[in-house]
Amino acid sequence: MRARLLLIVAGAVLPAVVALSATAQEAPAPSPPVGGEVEVTLVADGLTSPVSLVVAGDGSNRRFVVDQVGVIRVITADGTLLEEPFLDVRDRMVTLGSFFDERGLLGLAFHPRYADNGRFFVYYSAPLRAGAPADFNHTSHVSEFRVSSDPNRANPGSERILLQVDQPQFNHNAGDLKFGPDNMLYIALGDGGGGGDVGVGHTPVLGNAQDVTNLLGSILRIDVDGGDPYGIPADNPFVGGPGRGEIFAYGFRNPYRFTFDPGGHGLLVADAGQNLWEEVSQVQLGGNYGWNVKEGTHCFDPATPSSSPQDCPDTGPFGEPLIDPVIEYANTRGSDDGVGIVVVGGHVYRGTDLPELHGRYVFGDWSTGFSVPDGTLLVATPGPEGLWQLEELAVTNRPDGRLGHFVLGFGQDADGELYVLTSDSSGPSGTSGRVYRLANPNPDPTPEPHCVDLMAGRHTVAGEVCVTNDAVDLSVTYTTTDGWELASTHLHVARDEAGVPQNRAGNPTPGRFAYKASHEPGVVTYTQTIPLADLGAQRGDELVVAAKADVQRSRGGRTQTEGAWGDGVRFAPKGNWAMYFHYTVQ
Repeated sequence: MRARLLLIVAGAVLPAVVALSATAQEAPAPSPPVGGEVEVTLVADGLTSPVSLVVAGDGSNRRFVVDQVGVIRVITADGTLLEEPFLDVRDRMVTLGSFFDERGLLGLAFHPRYADNGRFFVYYSAPLRAGAPADFNHTSHVSEFRVSSDPNRANPGSERILLQVDQPQFNHNAGDLKFGPDNMLYIALGDGGGGGDVGVGHTPVLGNAQDVTNLLGSILRIDVDGGDPYGIPADNPFVGGPGRGEIFAYGFRNPYRFTFDPGGHGLLVADAGQNLWEEVSQVQLGGNYGWNVKEGTHCFDPATPSSSPQDCPDTGPFGEPLIDPVIEYANTRGSDDGVGIVVVGGHVYRGTDLPELHGRYVFGDWSTGFSVPDGTLLVATPGPEGLWQLEELAVTNRPDGRLGHFVLGFGQDADGELYVLTSDSSGPSGTSGRVYRLANPNPDPTPEPHCVDLMAGRHTVAGEVCVTNDAVDLSVTYTTTDGWELASTHLHVARDEAGVPQNRAGNPTPGRFAYKASHEPGVVTYTQTIPLADLGAQRGDELVVAAKADVQRSRGGRTQTEGAWGDGVRFAPKGNWAMYFHYTVQ
């Protein structure tokens, strides 16, 4: 039984027992150096096996956590993990093994117009359907559901099954779902399981991943807004033959997690390796990514999975090139210096809290071994050509710099910040599942505001004007004192004095300032926020700030009104008291 289990799960995306020893003919790739630091901040715990975190895009800032056992949980904007699931499909799924299983609820994607139509899509493992081959294991479902009148509860009776795929074995299910920038739904499917893409349910000679007449071992692309139950985009590569029209790209072993990068790196697919190599590919329409002819950039032979043949074809069944990955590393089954057991895909960082990671692909490896939870956080930096530079991310608030959990998945919130999902159990059991946010271990100190007096005439101080900034915005705050109130504010920020609207006499014209506001009686403070991107400004840049306020106060039964300016340099030495001051972006 032990030998059989090892054969089935080698290279699984949520690995089982791994005691295989293998030596590649090539020199193993060295372990990656440490290339950055993060902290992990606990967001939610008490889960079982969280595999994905997704946002709905509805402005609610909720985070939806997919738990492999069959439930979707909601983390509210204030960080509360709701007790009642958003969706529970446990009664529709196969019974999962507690020690290890790759089946379950594996994917979630919200429709691009979810805020209007309430539609979302899930991928889960159902019992083998009627009419499927009797020696197959289960049937994967891609289903549509709708939200109920309660925004934190789905309507469980709204299920519409879009796609059913019969799976020969219990592993290599893939399961990720995402809408692309084209608003099409992309679906990841593994090669059907087992090992080597051979055996029951696998196409002889070719294997499922190279056989485009079936859906296994592919990334699919479908149109959920057209057709019944779905439409097929006209530019999918096999529309009209010789393969299945749903296929977008193929040649994958178990593409468990993928991501779309809005910043230009396109579709990145992490594909679980077998005995030697883990990989991430930059995927394009119609591409063939090599399995089971290649494992990563290396040749592969199912008969000798623990060594890489010297030679193999470099084209697929139609003469198309086999495309190599952009990230590759040795796993611990094939090398003592390997990074870990299996790759777990993540996201290109596009947030603001971790500027050193901006534009870099953050992902992970499940664990260095099976008996002790020891996942690895990784980051890859794109280069002009060839494989991306691979480095480890050290976790600074852990004693040894290691995460100390099995890595199950990653998530990204509406602000582009990243999350890692973990467990201390090898299978979907217990309550050790956690969600952590990746945070900056050395955040920049809060910038000190630069304040000047708000001068109402030559000698009267009516308050102050304070300027500060964070990584995104410049903030200018007017505050009055001594009974003065704000009637209106006029603000202009430029790179130099000439950028402030002025008349022929050299005096500024507040009516032409970029930011103007009128205020009700009684207002004594007001803040104007300006995106730094709108100013084309970054840290170290010096800005000219012209801040004017019309202020008023009651004195002796009369209302006194003055024009007040932030104290600084006069625009025209012989003109009025209009002034500007300088601020350096921090």
